[in-house]
Amino acid sequence: MVYSVVGVRFKPAGKIYYFDPGHLPIERKDHVIVETARGIEYGEVIVGRKEVTEDDVVLPLKQVIRIATEKDAETVAVNRRLSKDAMAVFKQKVAQRGLEMKLVDAEYTFDRNKLIFYFTAEGRVDFRELVKDLAAVFRVRIELRQIGVRDEAKLLGGIGPCGRLLCCSTWMGEFDPVSIRMAKDQSLSLNPTKISGLCGRLMCCLKFENDTYQEQAAP
Repeated sequence: MVYSVVGVRFKPAGKIYYFDPGHLPIERKDHVIVETARGIEYGEVIVGRKEVTEDDVVLPLKQVIRIATEKDAETVAVNRRLSKDAMAVFKQKVAQRGLEMKLVDAEYTFDRNKLIFYFTAEGRVDFRELVKDLAAVFRVRIELRQIGVRDEAKLLGGIGPCGRLLCCSTWMGEFDPVSIRMAKDQSLSLNPTKISGLCGRLMCCLKFENDTYQEQAAP
């Protein structure tokens, strides 16, 4: 069976999710309002209307609610400001609880029914009481997500060893596995400081040309 879809992204360099455009005149670079597992969200159409088979999408497809308006864009801007304010409260509550957590980012869902905090930590953290503290202050659903160092770099951004903006924060939707074998196949120095990115993990770009090196090495 064939489905008509549009691809929507909710963050710069984020994963692309597919939705049913219905009869809406949706074009690439439009902003739309859709329903996701997190709630009502505001996203940008990265992939214009196209036909795909059921093997290319996750069913059932949710339909785009509507094309976003200028007022919706203003709501997003307000949510971002509120999220920044929420980060200060989060840090204060963490200090009061004496928890070993490093806050990376915070965001409200478009409908402001949920506030999500992203953090890093060395190990598991019991943050149940912290969630109660935050819920009492913000009076919305609170979600805490522990992320890894690669995700932290993606959220914060920066300049890579090549002098360009990080690939993960500018265009990479998802992380591909990278191995030391890739560096060996490309005759690169195995010095960790030479082949590691800002996150401290192997550079994602080792994966980009790996197939070409493997083809050249093939008999």
